[in-house]
Amino acid sequence: MSNIADREYDFICKLVYEHSRINLGDGKKELVTARLGKRLRVLDIPTYKDYCDFLQTPKGEEELTHLIDSISTNHTFFFREFKHFEFLQQTVLPHFAPKTQSQGSFKVWSAASSSGEEPYSIAISLSDYFAAMSGWKWTLDATDISTKILAKAKEGIFAEDRVKEVPQETLRKYFQKGTGKWDGCFKVKEDLISRVKFTHLNLLGPAYPFTEKFQLIFCRNVMIYFDRPTQEQLVRRLSDCLVSGGYLFVGHSESLTGIKHPLKTIKPAIYQKP
Repeated sequence: MSNIADREYDFICKLVYEHSRINLGDGKKELVTARLGKRLRVLDIPTYKDYCDFLQTPKGEEELTHLIDSISTNHTFFFREFKHFEFLQQTVLPHFAPKTQSQGSFKVWSAASSSGEEPYSIAISLSDYFAAMSGWKWTLDATDISTKILAKAKEGIFAEDRVKEVPQETLRKYFQKGTGKWDGCFKVKEDLISRVKFTHLNLLGPAYPFTEKFQLIFCRNVMIYFDRPTQEQLVRRLSDCLVSGGYLFVGHSESLTGIKHPLKTIKPAIYQKP
């Protein structure tokens, strides 16, 4: 199968931007070629031009979901960018949920949860911290634009390389080791899966479904796909979802430098609402 032509690539870029605000640009042509090649094989469509033509038909409307899924899915692993989890344990949780306080609630949003490694890492951190604090309630919302990847996240099954950063004691506590056809895989235990609420959500859609604000929002490695006006719009919306003093974590390869936002820089990739 040949590489995608400039004309078809420009069409795909425009379509993806219109429906997800993901700004692919010139540097993602190889990625798009590889990921859409799989869709062409599934659909038995011979060329990228035929695929673009198909997307413009009534049947192509359903394929648009698969297109966005293919483009937006990223490789990740448990406790990625570990300094965020250290800051969560050492600073955020003691501030909002001091162990000297008998009761309260703590709410977190994993805003680009991908295949589940991030929200389950957060859930493990919260479960450990609140284990002996029976008067406290914690909740974790996990959202993603990809319906396919959310379905995978809900299963909670991961290859061994995804849990390489998880300590052995934590693995035994929160995971079941696969056997037989599942050898080499680990499944998150059901009691932890049940604590995570997975919801399909376009971060740039018309409205968020939340009724209460969050003490912490993870929105990591998603803004790199957006242009600056879209980044500014997203950060403003996320800020509105934080309580006063709440934190926003972005990816370590991302920065809010150069965009207008209401947050205070605490550390690289960590921001706080005044």
